Amino acid sequence: MIEKKTDDSFVAPIPSDTSYEDVEPNGFDAVATKKLLRKLDWHLIPFMSLIYLLCFLDRTNIGNARLDHLEQDLKLHGLQYNDCLAVLFPFYIAAEIPSNIMMKRTRPSIWLTFIMFFWSLAMILQGFVQNYSGLMATRVFLGVFEGGLFPGVNYYISQWYVRDECGFRMALFFSAATLAGAFGGVLARGIAEMSGVGGKAAWAWIFILEGLLSILVSTIAYWCIYDYPETARFLTPKERTEVQRRLHADHGHLSNDFDMKYVYQALTDWKIYMFMLICMAGFCPIYSFALFLPTIIKNMGYTANDAQLMSVPPYVCACFFTIAASWYADRVKKRGVFLMGFQVVAIAGFAMLAATGRPSIQYADSAGDGVE
Repeated sequence: MIEKKTDDSFVAPIPSDTSYEDVEPNGFDAVATKKLLRKLDWHLIPFMSLIYLLCFLDRTNIGNARLDHLEQDLKLHGLQYNDCLAVLFPFYIAAEIPSNIMMKRTRPSIWLTFIMFFWSLAMILQGFVQNYSGLMATRVFLGVFEGGLFPGVNYYISQWYVRDECGFRMALFFSAATLAGAFGGVLARGIAEMSGVGGKAAWAWIFILEGLLSILVSTIAYWCIYDYPETARFLTPKERTEVQRRLHADHGHLSNDFDMKYVYQALTDWKIYMFMLICMAGFCPIYSFALFLPTIIKNMGYTANDAQLMSVPPYVCACFFTIAASWYADRVKKRGVFLMGFQVVAIAGFAMLAATGRPSIQYADSAGDGVE
């Protein structure tokens, strides 16, 4: 039974057999709808973006820590550093679906706060490891708890916006990853001055301080995350009804309930596997870029401190193109052409990076790769 507010003092129930398509939009014309969307944006997207910024920062700051003698101090050799990078991802992937199920069975404010607190704790403990085994173990737990954030927030956004409004909001949220790269370089450069403080190396302080920042935000996350439109305190009853009406008009008879038949339908849908391949094609270069960019820049001849700072501009460039392209893609309702265009730019950038040894050209290629 959905409530439809008919005046300022009375909320009349809508009969359960009435479809949302048949319900008038409560006086919400184009201007009022735009105002409503901006209200949603300001209350939902900034904090989600902040959480993802911290998540991506905690996941990839090992690339910055490497420049401050991480491998030498932990006596890593051969491919052990690469092992520590790679071990995160199987556990990250395995956690995604169970995490979304848990978020639906609890509430976003509870589950997202829970996983954020524990990945932050794993990040802090990473600053106290003394060998290869310790680093591997903390990376495993980091993957387990971080795995639920990206799919969880994408699902969360779909519970507030209709389909052709989700792309731009997801891009705003995902752009926090590019800001994390820029912010991480600047932060790592400053933390490098703490080398030796408390008997700890700069790389350890990178993990500890950035983990403490994340755990601080997790302590307020429960009160900053609004679960669903029907319980949102920042919306008026009339606005809650309108948000729900729009969602039902857009989703039709699609169910939000968990049922194994939906799992089977997803597993037998060829489009799921095509999107998996597209996702892999995008994320493999992104993580290679995020985890190794500081090292690549240092190998161009820059000092470790300069390399931390020089990793910032490519991310700033990427952030601009992520937001601009997604906004325009939603506007013209075409996304595939933008995906293919940026993939071509990234392919050209990686090819030039591998083909030339000139630092200036390599650095320009890195900026081009970042927009992917």
